[in-house]
Amino acid sequence: MPRFVVVEGPNGAGKTTTARVLAERLRATGRTHETTETTRTPFGNMVRAQEKWLAGRPLALAVAADRYAHLDNEIQPRLRAGSHVVSDRYVPSSLVLQRIDGLTVEEIWSYNLHTTPPDLTVYLEEDPETIRQRLAARTTLSRLEKTGSPELELELYHDARAFLGARGWRQIVIDCRGLSPEAVADRIHQHLPF
Repeated sequence: MPRFVVVEGPNGAGKTTTARVLAERLRATGRTHETTETTRTPFGNMVRAQEKWLAGRPLALAVAADRYAHLDNEIQPRLRAGSHVVSDRYVPSSLVLQRIDGLTVEEIWSYNLHTTPPDLTVYLEEDPETIRQRLAARTTLSRLEKTGSPELELELYHDARAFLGARGWRQIVIDCRGLSPEAVADRIHQHLPF
């Protein structure tokens, strides 16, 4: 049975690399599709490009619209076709980043209420100083990456886990300190519901 797995965590925690390695591992067990949010569609690209001036409620609504289109046009069709789907970011990112942008959890959730819960959401945790070093090495940072801090994002991800856990989401936390992306992917693979 195809599964929907989401990799989450603070900016610079290693989500993109871990999602890629996990998708490679899952390809050995069957068809696997790797994706990300915001999407790489024309609409998702526009949302990302406008993040410099689009903030608060307008940004949260645009991200939610991209997410619903992502579900309808990419995630659900891939699952129905028998592929596992691994997504780099999903609803928890909104529950963190839109809070940094001034919204409440309740408002953010109201925009994401009808999303499909993943079969597993994986939260990566990393040492804040390691995250800071990774972000400093990037050539560009988004407005929200500049606004938040690793400590704040880790705290807000903790809140997001509690919020989604109370709504029945299946979630795990992986402490990535000192682990390679391959080792992190191996740990995730042990928790997959198949």
